[in-house]
Amino acid sequence: MADVEGTWTPVPGTAVAWLNELDPDHCYSGFEPPRGPDAVWLLHAMYVWREGLVTTTHDDLHRSIRAAGLAEPDPGAEPGAEPGAEPGRDLGDLLEGLVVTGTELGRSGHPGAGWRRLRWAELARGFGEPVVPEGELPGHRCLRRAHPTGSWSAAVAPPAEGCLDREGWHRLMGVLERHSPAGPDTRCLAYYCPLVTAEWDEETVLAGRLGDAGALYDHPAVNSCPSNLWAEDRSWVVYCDWDLWGTKVSGPTPLVEDLLADPELEALRLPWTS
Repeated sequence: MADVEGTWTPVPGTAVAWLNELDPDHCYSGFEPPRGPDAVWLLHAMYVWREGLVTTTHDDLHRSIRAAGLAEPDPGAEPGAEPGAEPGRDLGDLLEGLVVTGTELGRSGHPGAGWRRLRWAELARGFGEPVVPEGELPGHRCLRRAHPTGSWSAAVAPPAEGCLDREGWHRLMGVLERHSPAGPDTRCLAYYCPLVTAEWDEETVLAGRLGDAGALYDHPAVNSCPSNLWAEDRSWVVYCDWDLWGTKVSGPTPLVEDLLADPELEALRLPWTS
């Protein structure tokens, strides 16, 4: 793996100004590019336990663990409190009403032995609903029958929010190389939004080679892939919103069609977002 901090160097935040002009409303979570001239969404991978679904949810498990006193001390608990101790009253009331969905925020990948890939299309067919409802973006409003209370079955590792899965990111980089004239030597820029960096006073933009972009996935300073990655000539743009379960790629139609045809990716066009 390339030394990400040695191969990707900071550049002035003004480098992302052109995307801000195209999408000024999403500056805190990533910039959505328009159709350019085509676009496709990569759906973040989810997985299911090979033995099948269970009715127990991630939230059920969380509440059982807390009730058994096996949870880590909650935020707001008194210093020195035992594991599972109740936090302060106000925060305790707030936590009690929260639902643990099972959805991770940031980096994700294959959970390991015993799990298999669960395609969005497979789940949608089983429940008789669209993969992504018309007018929506890939996110928590999708596949609602699979998580009607907000929490997924404990036998499902649902799509991560805010970041393409690890396997999908590396696969995408390979496809982008094939559609960039300079291949792995294509100069690119990567933008990390403030919700990822917690840096609100200055835009975080890095410059480097497309051939080294795989290493950006594990940048030690953040827990996410870039919010935007684009070729310096702006022939294609990748967009990963911190609030979504899908990653948008805008670029030439041959690039889009290759992503749609890739057997390792789950991709679809959403015309209402382009």
